[in-house]
Amino acid sequence: MSGTSSSPEAGAASACSPAGFGAIGPSRAALVVIDLQRDFLSPEGYAATAGLDVARLRGVIAPALALIDAARAAGMFVVYTREGHRPDLSDCPAWKLERSRRGGAEIGGAGPLGRLLVRGEYGHDLIDELDPRADEPVIDKPGYSAFHATDLDALLRVRGIDTLIVCGVTTEVCVHTTLRAASDLGYRCLTAADATAASEAQLQMPALAMIGVEGGVFGEVASSADIVAALAAASIPLPEPT
Repeated sequence: MSGTSSSPEAGAASACSPAGFGAIGPSRAALVVIDLQRDFLSPEGYAATAGLDVARLRGVIAPALALIDAARAAGMFVVYTREGHRPDLSDCPAWKLERSRRGGAEIGGAGPLGRLLVRGEYGHDLIDELDPRADEPVIDKPGYSAFHATDLDALLRVRGIDTLIVCGVTTEVCVHTTLRAASDLGYRCLTAADATAASEAQLQMPALAMIGVEGGVFGEVASSADIVAALAAASIPLPEPT
């Protein structure tokens, strides 16, 4: 690790290194961009309604975009997720709905960007800064894990992918839940520390630290800059899209 940054995320990332990633190769890896949606990153979305510091959460956008560019240049598979529910909320568990109500942002309730966390609403979609390509799937998930009730595992298996680079929000909920499911499914995971953010600032460092315990029980942690550098070293130059 470079150790050039003094941010808390960089400090946590220094405990692990993506040095082994190049040996695996981009053809067997995927970048999973978790829930960079208007409902989580807009000042008028679900997260803001629930009282979260959206300005801090938006700090993940620049490093996430750098990871996307690097992954594309390396020829990696890129996939995005969106958390949300059917308009009739039939896939929203009763306790999740109650929990959201207690948190001040009831799922399905009216908001400036449409009904909160409901598929098809303006707030449910990815932020404007993201522009998925035709071959970059967008996975709609009703739960916190990117694997629960989705075809993500099938999309990865058919491509021979066994390594995931993970970024997005929030670190302690959807990122962690995805990492835990991925670990159970046998994937090696690398989390980009500064391209993730927790719902509360004090949760970020513990959430990152939990990933690397016991030799990396849920994978490794690194800075986005180190991951970009590793991808550049392993990448095969591709022609620019026409």
